[in-house]
Amino acid sequence: MTLFARYKAALVAVLVAVPGIALADVKVAGAVLPDGAVKVAENRYRVPKTYEETIRFFRQTYGPRFARRPIADQPGVKAVHIVNPEPRPGQWEGLNVYELKGEVRVFVLVRKGD
Repeated sequence: MTLFARYKAALVAVLVAVPGIALADVKVAGAVLPDGAVKVAENRYRVPKTYEETIRFFRQTYGPRFARRPIADQPGVKAVHIVNPEPRPGQWEGLNVYELKGEVRVFVLVRKGD
C-alpha cells in the first residue's frame, strides 16, 4: 500500500467517524441531553429544539418511572422538572427543562456527595 493510499484510507475513516461524533447525545452527570445541546453555564445547556420536541425526547429517553411536574406558573414561561428516582452522589437528581423568550434550556441538578 502506498503512502498516499494510507492517507486516503485514514481520511475516509475520519470523515465517516465525524458525523457520528457530532450527533452523539450529550451526557452530564449521567443525564442524557438532546443532540446539539450547548453548554452556556455550569450544568446549564441550550437545546436547539422546540420545547415540545425536547419534552418528547425526555419522555422517550426517561420513561414513566421518572416523575415530571410543572414548575412555572407565569405567562410566557413553560417549565417542567424531571426527577431521577435513584440519584447517587455526583449523578443527576433532577432536570429542569424550560422555555423563555423562545429559547429552550435544560438545567441539570447534580446530587452532592454525602
